[in-house]
Amino acid sequence: MTFIVGLTGGIGSGKSTVAELFAQRGAVLVDTDAIAHQLSGPQGEAIGAITAAFGSAVLRADGGLDRAAMRRLVFADPTAKATLEAILHPLIRQRSDACCAAAEAAPYVLLIVPLLVESGSYRRRADRVLVVDCDESVQITRVMARSGLTADAVAAIIATQASRDERRAVADDLVYNDGEPEALQPQVEGLHQRYLVLAGAKLNAGR
Repeated sequence: MTFIVGLTGGIGSGKSTVAELFAQRGAVLVDTDAIAHQLSGPQGEAIGAITAAFGSAVLRADGGLDRAAMRRLVFADPTAKATLEAILHPLIRQRSDACCAAAEAAPYVLLIVPLLVESGSYRRRADRVLVVDCDESVQITRVMARSGLTADAVAAIIATQASRDERRAVADDLVYNDGEPEALQPQVEGLHQRYLVLAGAKLNAGR
C-alpha cells in the first residue's frame, strides 16, 4: 500500500527544488512532466499519434515533439490542447501508476503533477496534496531568468493555470517558497516526518 503525496504548484514555484529535498530524505519521485517528455521524445510512445493528429510541423529534426511549436499551436487553437491531452494523459497515467506501484519498498512516493488541480483526477490518486506556494511576481521573475521569456509571456502561461487560491484550496499541506532556499529545509523536514507517520499508518491499516 504505497503512500502517495501529490506535489503541485504553478510554473516557477520551485516544485523541482522542493521535490529534490524530499528525494534526499528517501522519497521516490514520479514526475509526470518527465514522463510526458519521454513519451513525446524521439521514438516515444506518443509520437505516432501526435504526428497523425498534427503533422510533422510539430516535430523536431530528431523526431521528438517540438514543444515550442506545439505551445504556439495550443495557444492559438483550444481544440489542439484537448487533442494533445487526449493522446498524452492516458499514457502518462498508465506509466505513472506503474512507477508508483513499483516503489512499494519506498517510505512514500512524491507524484509530481504540475497540473494536478486542473486535471482533477490526480486528487483521487493521492493520499495528500502538497502545494508549493509563492507570489505570482516571484514566479514571473524566476521563469524569466531561466527561460528568457518576457514578463507578458510568463503571465500568459500563468493565466492558463489554476490560480494561487485554487491550488491552496485543494492543498492538504503547503510549502512556502517566496524566500531563500534555506527556508525550505525545515518545512520539508517537518512534512517528511509527518508523511512517514501517515505512510506507516496506511501500511498497518492495509494489513
